[in-house]
Amino acid sequence: MLEIRFVAREQLEIEIQKMIIPINLYLLQSQRLVKLIADPVLVEVLGQERYRLKIKPINFMDLYHFQPTVVLKIWSQPEGTVYLESEESEILGNDYINERFSLNLKGQLDAQGNHLKGVVDLEVKVDLPPALWLTPKYLLEVAGNRLAKSVLGRIKQKLSSQLLEDYYLWCQDIQYQQAFQEDSTFLTGAKERRC
Repeated sequence: MLEIRFVAREQLEIEIQKMIIPINLYLLQSQRLVKLIADPVLVEVLGQERYRLKIKPINFMDLYHFQPTVVLKIWSQPEGTVYLESEESEILGNDYINERFSLNLKGQLDAQGNHLKGVVDLEVKVDLPPALWLTPKYLLEVAGNRLAKSVLGRIKQKLSSQLLEDYYLWCQDIQYQQAFQEDSTFLTGAKERRC
């Protein structure tokens, strides 16, 4: 059997506008971050900072159609660092590949002043099915690396376009809730003083 390895790396840097509520508190909301990087319909919350994500179905070299799933652990440190790491993976739709497949994903996102900086690495190893044994290895590696890079690229694009918007909405929501509580406390106190 012939094992092949695909790798990809993406880096991210986002400038953030300083808000009253610091970004590191937002980054503690792992469930919000997961909804940014994956279609919420394809996410299953497992608990204990673990999520099962289904990647949209993939077509590899017009020969194989399958859907990768991965269990990610996403946890945060109060100072503003988010970690993600794959714990399990599975290929739906192709038992042969599923039995001969491994996926390793590790990433980190850091709040640094008025910037978020991140990096994620993806490594996939698979024993090739017999139908691909005669295909030149470098062609398979190019196709596989391109596929891995496109998966990470979609995640980067979603974070780049949606994270700031979600952060600002979250801040507004928190501030609104605080203002409502203060108004409620003031009104309750006024009623008590009148009685």
